[in-house]
Amino acid sequence: MNNESPFSLFASDLKNIAMDIRPPECLIKDIQDKLVLFLNHVLIQEPLATERMKRHGNACVHLKWRHLTWCLKFTPAGLLNTVDPTITPDLRIELADESPLAVLEKIVQGQKPSIQIVGDVMLAAEVNWLIDHVRWDVEEDLSRLFGDAVAHQIFSTSQRIVVALRQFVSSRFTKNAAGSSV
Repeated sequence: MNNESPFSLFASDLKNIAMDIRPPECLIKDIQDKLVLFLNHVLIQEPLATERMKRHGNACVHLKWRHLTWCLKFTPAGLLNTVDPTITPDLRIELADESPLAVLEKIVQGQKPSIQIVGDVMLAAEVNWLIDHVRWDVEEDLSRLFGDAVAHQIFSTSQRIVVALRQFVSSRFTKNAAGSSV
């Protein structure tokens, strides 16, 4: 008797499809530009972060995952700017996991994805500090739009939804890793 779920075959096909998807370059550039705007919005809200990054003004960081490369430069103001990928970086950070599902699994479990780092050790330490300490204050931004009470309600409801989704996805990954059928 075959105990294998029909979804397990679909999951392996989905994993292969996800490995081959390549969005158009213009879409990648547009997304990267929007992410820089968002990251700068978050950095501006953290004066300590911008002060720390001012020390690395004009330092260039190349981020790479699979066929995607994102080249950023810290400005003298401690913010970020997208730069030409032909510039020699001070720091290279590459995600080691090729599978988008493996990266997603680690993030859902609260872990950092596996990375390879080459370059300026002090800059790498500052980037790590940013990742560990700078957080987007979603509730504060929502309160500017809707007021404090509504923002708090939206934020607390969304937190409960995120916790429930993490538990659901984590339980699915745990079951699949143990060899159980879906």
